[in-house]
Amino acid sequence: HVFWLVQDAIMTLLSRNEVCPRSNLSLALAGATLDPLAQLQNLKGLKAGAILRLVEGIHVFCCFLQRLFFFFDITNYLHKSTIKHLQGFLSFNLIHIFTAHCLSSIMYIDGAPPEYLLPGSSERPLMALLPHSSQPEVYLRDLSLSCWNPPPGHRKLQGDFLYITVVTMEGRRCDITSCPKGFFLNRSTEDVFDPRPAQSSPVCHCLTDLLCHISPGFKQTFTTLKNRQLHRLFTAEDGCFQIIAGSSLLLAVILIMHTIVYTQAPDWNEELQAARDLPQGSLEERLQRDKAVLQVNSAFVSAVMQGAETVVDGFVEPVNRNPEDPAFLWGGLFMSQGAASAVFGGERGRRAAQRLELKGVQAYSDLEGLQGLHTLPTAIVDYRGVRLSAQGLAPGLEGSEGLLYGVNAGPQESPHRRQLLELLAHSAKSLSLQRHVVLAPNGHQVPLFTSVDAQGLLGADGRFYLLDVFRSFPADANFCPEVETESFTVTGEEESNKGCEEGENKKGCIKEGWPEDYHTNTDLPRSYPHGLCRLRPELVQAFIHVSESCWMKMEALKNVLAVLFIYLFFLVSPPPIFTGDSRATAAVRAACKDVGSVSDIIFEMRFNPNVFSSGVAFPLSENTSTKLQERLLREAAAFVITHQIPAFVSRSIVNAPMDGATLKNALHQRGINLRYLGHVIKAITQSEYKEHLRHIMVFIAEIFIRSTKRVFNSFLQGVDVPSLSVAVSHFLSCLLVPHFSPTSVGEETKKKSRRRGRGSGASESTPWSTLTGAELWNLVCQDAAETYNVSDNLYGLQKLSLLREFCLKTGVQVLRLRDYYFDNQNKVPVGPDDILNIIPVVKHVHMPTLDASKAYHAAQISIQKGLLDQAHEQLKEAVYLYGRVCDDLHPEAGYCHSLLAKVAFLQGKTAEARSVQLKAVVISERVLGFDHPNTIQQYALLGVYVYAGGETALAQRFLLRARLLMLTVHGEDHPYTATLDVGLKDLSPQSKFLKNALKLNTSFFGTTNLQTALNQHLLAQWMCRKGDYRSAMTHEKEALTAFTSLFGEDHPQTRCSKDFLSTITKQAVKVERTLRQAGAECTEATVEVGAEAHIELLFLKEKGMLNLPILYFLSV
Repeated sequence: HVFWLVQDAIMTLLSRNEVCPRSNLSLALAGATLDPLAQLQNLKGLKAGAILRLVEGIHVFCCFLQRLFFFFDITNYLHKSTIKHLQGFLSFNLIHIFTAHCLSSIMYIDGAPPEYLLPGSSERPLMALLPHSSQPEVYLRDLSLSCWNPPPGHRKLQGDFLYITVVTMEGRRCDITSCPKGFFLNRSTEDVFDPRPAQSSPVCHCLTDLLCHISPGFKQTFTTLKNRQLHRLFTAEDGCFQIIAGSSLLLAVILIMHTIVYTQAPDWNEELQAARDLPQGSLEERLQRDKAVLQVNSAFVSAVMQGAETVVDGFVEPVNRNPEDPAFLWGGLFMSQGAASAVFGGERGRRAAQRLELKGVQAYSDLEGLQGLHTLPTAIVDYRGVRLSAQGLAPGLEGSEGLLYGVNAGPQESPHRRQLLELLAHSAKSLSLQRHVVLAPNGHQVPLFTSVDAQGLLGADGRFYLLDVFRSFPADANFCPEVETESFTVTGEEESNKGCEEGENKKGCIKEGWPEDYHTNTDLPRSYPHGLCRLRPELVQAFIHVSESCWMKMEALKNVLAVLFIYLFFLVSPPPIFTGDSRATAAVRAACKDVGSVSDIIFEMRFNPNVFSSGVAFPLSENTSTKLQERLLREAAAFVITHQIPAFVSRSIVNAPMDGATLKNALHQRGINLRYLGHVIKAITQSEYKEHLRHIMVFIAEIFIRSTKRVFNSFLQGVDVPSLSVAVSHFLSCLLVPHFSPTSVGEETKKKSRRRGRGSGASESTPWSTLTGAELWNLVCQDAAETYNVSDNLYGLQKLSLLREFCLKTGVQVLRLRDYYFDNQNKVPVGPDDILNIIPVVKHVHMPTLDASKAYHAAQISIQKGLLDQAHEQLKEAVYLYGRVCDDLHPEAGYCHSLLAKVAFLQGKTAEARSVQLKAVVISERVLGFDHPNTIQQYALLGVYVYAGGETALAQRFLLRARLLMLTVHGEDHPYTATLDVGLKDLSPQSKFLKNALKLNTSFFGTTNLQTALNQHLLAQWMCRKGDYRSAMTHEKEALTAFTSLFGEDHPQTRCSKDFLSTITKQAVKVERTLRQAGAECTEATVEVGAEAHIELLFLKEKGMLNLPILYFLSV
């Protein structure tokens, strides 16, 4: 820990029993308070035997609020009726519920699992998602803000922050004052305000210390909580960014934080650029830089969330007074919706431009070795149907010629411009962008390394900035047919006529690059609702990689032919590869031309981001290059359909997405945009493995939810603020009940409104209240047909899963923690009181942790090579580096912990695997969400490691938890459900889980798959234990057939299966003979004992190879 900073040591101490939950502490050495940013190795006097003392600091108001949130976090952690939106953007941590041995309310701990967890059940209770103790821990009867807030002026001058009212378990009502020194009791009552300290009341630095002093009940319960080690794992740390679990609720006290307005608006741009400009010479400097950048970006995202709520709720006036495109300044942020241009597709185009601007900023931010080119801190946020783009304020221009680059920059020459052009040339090479020339509006030719919209400037801070990068990536030729011929007409009609004749010849020239019958087979290219369809960078890199492979093969072949030709006819000449012979040069040039390389001597493929872009004109000199670029873009667009989508479909058979988030990530990894969802569904329906891809429903659900989100955004624009909860609940009712009618519901709402004194309600006079389920589904289907070219019936999806996806994408916080029934068409499934809030959904730039990521990827490579010891050391290094930068609360840190646990388990270190995997589960729950698919997998792996350690009951709890989440997120019909059911083989007396797993495995993978074979073998073992040898022989024969087909006759797996089949066959013959001689009654016990003896001997022989489902889990 010599590289630790003082603040790292403090954070470590804050998680210890002796210190938690105290905060605002500093370290002192020899009476001197240490600088939090100082390195421990540089402290003078710090040596063996030195004593560091924790010193209580002075509270500030923001710090006080953070600690108040933390107090709510640890004391109201699992309150049955409230699911809260946790401070620090963290989701729930529930694993300690399943490791506790005192919770009798979880019925499956000591007995059979509940009915809703058994195979075939359609019940999906929400109450089970957050299990609770039958005797929940209660710390206080009530804790609320005092009615005497805010403190009056004369008390503010004496340091009063806030007043809190507490009712203890003993029934005592106390008013507490928070101040810079801590907390103390005052003399106020419900009727009299007296802020003076109460007699004999100490001033405690921590709120829990004061509560322990005044309430023995709180002290006893809180002491038990502190001793619960797992409960506090990572709870003292804040997450990096917003996480929305399936359901959540804002605590009332969070409203205080939202009322805080920055007294001095921070300069977010200067904060971020200063962090990025930190030195990176050594590992320690890079770690400090990465941590600083991550913290600044996290604070920026938090400010964007708060700013979006403030702006959309109407608390900020626009600075430009333009109702079409209002712009706002708040908290150091510039926020706007952007102009809706008809060229880009109106509202859809505006949202796409905001999203692409963020992606462009991400691309330029990720470039390594390019520290001189800067982008503004950027985020986009969706709130109440409105999308806002938020950026830090750009610095002013340096001098009159601050705009150095762009179509409107004008001709100029200066050292600053040359320096900027060098940076842009370097970035263009990294992003595979081609240098090209366009015509400016004034007719001048302008050389560009970026899209035509980008602008480069020299800021007043002396830094180079690149703005407006939303068209940085190449256009997707599959979705821009209307501009295919535009580049020919604007580059000169005479030149275009030279390349192709009128009529059919010209038409064929335009289609150069498309495969044969491409339009007939795919209905592409076609129009799209917006004009900003761009290729993903992952697709560009994949296409370049495949093209380079083709180039190398072509060049190698032609070079070999050239060499052979020369040696045959000119034996005295050396090979042409060394002499630069014209034949070899021609071979290389021909290969470069065939694959579309922009160079004719080496392979170099770059793309022009302005080709197929509306409103861009090229000079005549660019005609040849433009034609080549159009051909490349057509080939790259066709590459999505002909290569990437089929590869994705094949991969989905083995690694099936569970929800929209995992589906999106899987598609993006192959460079497939979500607008291709309709083509993915078409490829699946045409695949020979159609029956094995029944989880196609997740694709249809994603189309359905995305179309529903667009309809919902438009729906909210016509709703007044007082009617938001009623309108959202009405929309959800129409969504979840397709034939829902508002007629009867209106009468019910009217009665409720009258009882509450609200008159007749707003639903009778507003347009949104007349929406019906049929109308909503019609709008959704229209959007799906227009966007994804999908016109199939979208019914038949699991409603709870759809509701979860809808809430995640729209920010609607629903529901109250109770069970809902969506099949009753005569009753409102979701009421206004169930809509708890709408929170902003933020998309932001992800800051990489380079050194930790490199160590993690190096470990993955070592695992592929079989070097487990080396991988283990690399993963431990990666875990340490992640901890230094993001305090482990980061998705990549969770993946690293999970892989480290798997490697440790494969090395036989079961205890280490269990410990590390426990952290992986906690990180996944806190950072990704307690209902995230990765959390499901982490629970399952933890169950495997715990099972291997002999804790069978605890392993079953983890696996049942994973199954419950799986049923909620996707449903039962998924390959991973079979994986979980194999682990739960011993829980059902009728082997329901094993039989269901076999059914799923057979339907998804076929009879000759490894998982199916292992499933057959486990089921044969179970049948033997029950004495059903005939069925056991049937299943084992199927397993043996599969093992033989997969591994051959001589493989150990096949031989073990053959021996097992021989053993149970002999036992079956013996039982049959005994039954015939003596009868069933007198031999039943003997049969059971004999079978168990043979099975146990075989288990010892196989050394657990086929006994436990561990191999099954690790093979998934």
